[in-house]
Amino acid sequence: MKYMMFVCTDTEPDTDRAPEPDIHAWVAENDAAGRRLDGHELTPPSAATTVRVRNGQLLVSDGPFAETKEIIVGFDLIECADLDEAIEVARTHPMARGGRIELRPFAVFEQ
Repeated sequence: MKYMMFVCTDTEPDTDRAPEPDIHAWVAENDAAGRRLDGHELTPPSAATTVRVRNGQLLVSDGPFAETKEIIVGFDLIECADLDEAIEVARTHPMARGGRIELRPFAVFEQ
């Protein structure tokens, strides 16, 4: 099953003083295991462009549409046997301590 793993900041990071895991080691381990299919860091929200269509009118604005304290700073596309495995992969991501990880399964549509 494929999951989009949103890597986000959080207003309440972990206070544990132990060293955070190395992101390069996490990427290498999950790439080698075939679990991580793609991933990348994102530019700051200030570089975003929001596109909406309302009543047939194109509305384009700079930056994010909503003001939030937590932001998505990156993503990883992972493939796991089930949600339990996806949670374990997310648990070991360095940003699980300094931020938060949001997992969303890909929707399955009947053909």
